[in-house]
Amino acid sequence: MRRLSEIPSLRVIITALLALASSLAVARGAEPLPGPYGAQLLEVVDGDTIRVRIRIWVDIDTETLVRLDGIDTPELRGRCEEEAALARRARVLVESLTADAELALYDIRYGKFAGRVVARVEAGGKDIGRVLLAEGLARPYSGGRRTGWCD
Repeated sequence: MRRLSEIPSLRVIITALLALASSLAVARGAEPLPGPYGAQLLEVVDGDTIRVRIRIWVDIDTETLVRLDGIDTPELRGRCEEEAALARRARVLVESLTADAELALYDIRYGKFAGRVVARVEAGGKDIGRVLLAEGLARPYSGGRRTGWCD
């Protein structure tokens, strides 16, 4: 009977899984970037997510999704009409705050989903998350299970 270490394909799979796990651990442990980083708005996805273009080096830009840090807004495809209506209002407010405004990102870090970062975002000097909270269109959020909007 062959030992597991003698099976080439299994050895390759185990090595690949270990490499992936260690790279994810390094990425998760990365220090947040304090900012400010200037950004150009490309799209308001919903009340707490925007797509931006950021200059990261001379003539090098990157596009990324940014989730607004510290808040949760209702979902556009909410469980009830009230949630969907609040979500539309939140998106419209973010669109109005960001229209023709200079964006600045602070405390940028990896999000829990690939391809998205989490950051505090200011538009024209106003913290978008704080404005949404003040208008009742967001709730404080620091991870974990979110409460529903249809209660």
